[in-house]
Amino acid sequence: MDKKKERKIASNIIKGSLGNMIEWFDWYIYASFAIYFANAFFPSNNQTVELLSAAAVFAVGFLMRPFGSFIMGKFADQHGRRSALTLSVVIMACGSLIIAIVPTYQTIGILSPIILVLVRLVQGISLGGEYGISATYLSEMASSNRRGYYASFQYVTLISGQLLALIVQILLQYFFDDAQLSAWAWRIPFVVGALGALIVLYLRLSMDETNQFKESAKNGKKKGTLKQLAKYPGQVLTVIGLTFGGTIAFYTYTTYMQKYMINSLGLPTRLTTEINFLALLIFMIMQPVFGHLSDKIGRKPLLYWFGILGTLLTVPIFKGLQLFDSPFSAFVLMLAGLMIVSGYTSINAVVKAELFPTEIRALGVGLPYGLTVAIFGGTVEYVALWLKTINHEGWFFYYVSAAVFVSLIVYVRMLETSRHSKLDK
Repeated sequence: MDKKKERKIASNIIKGSLGNMIEWFDWYIYASFAIYFANAFFPSNNQTVELLSAAAVFAVGFLMRPFGSFIMGKFADQHGRRSALTLSVVIMACGSLIIAIVPTYQTIGILSPIILVLVRLVQGISLGGEYGISATYLSEMASSNRRGYYASFQYVTLISGQLLALIVQILLQYFFDDAQLSAWAWRIPFVVGALGALIVLYLRLSMDETNQFKESAKNGKKKGTLKQLAKYPGQVLTVIGLTFGGTIAFYTYTTYMQKYMINSLGLPTRLTTEINFLALLIFMIMQPVFGHLSDKIGRKPLLYWFGILGTLLTVPIFKGLQLFDSPFSAFVLMLAGLMIVSGYTSINAVVKAELFPTEIRALGVGLPYGLTVAIFGGTVEYVALWLKTINHEGWFFYYVSAAVFVSLIVYVRMLETSRHSKLDK
């Protein structure tokens, strides 16, 4: 491929990925700052109860993701990937702006958490659509021998969105004390997310549509319908199986572990934020490395890496955090977990995109993924915190390990998608 064409591909990948970053920044600032604003919406004298309430709203947002996957996936298969990606970032930005200005429970009473829940429901629709459309766009835009590498940037930008949320959190922790953050400064990152979306909107309007969608638009076939998706039950079940263990492990290590270090191990909030930031930075860098490796050796070896090590080492990693509760040990153990999860995160987008034909790809990738994440990924924190309230927090570690093992069975039985890719047809 000539350099000019490769640069054009890279430009479109970057534009699509930056939008993904802002969407996930908007989503993650809720999780990152819940420790500060939980009391503003759910006042209580018990921090665990407040966090449990905030986690429940986080889970409720996930429940809308299947609807978002269906609505936005159908839209993308019928009207184009670029248009759908642009719409999703507008929805997310509006939601963040509303959260930034909504009054607290002390001001307007029960209306405050109701508004928060409604906004998270709408943002869940946006994010539910973002995954399937983004995975489809990056996989279709990439050159055939570099799909794993380019598609890995979906999680590069997903993680960078979380890192950006952590950077904002570190800066705010530096300039404001905990009382100020809990009182009003937690609103600042939601304003940042809304403003950043304006830049992303401009970039997404200048993206090219994928050639595969443009060719598909000429054939006159119906696109993006559930009737069509029903013709691929094996692929749908494969996406569910691929996602089950992966999403539980991902949210365990990237979202719940921070609260576990604070609420269960007693590590200082600021120190925990710094540990998370450094571990996630290395995690982000690993994604294209793993993605490039999958272009050389196939997708299944990386899935085996995640499935086998995730099954065997999840419990020891969390037990190790309890035994060796120093900051350095916490960092090493978190990074070990993230390295294991990289076998899934780096390639899951391209693996799913390779399973479906163009006319049903965005819906096929997004809907079963959204359903699985809504049921299992979005409830990770809630399950963990609930088990803590009944004094059985250790059961959660075995739950994660068992989920990864279920996905490992799927990895063993599935075809090597890089050699049987629908993207080549």
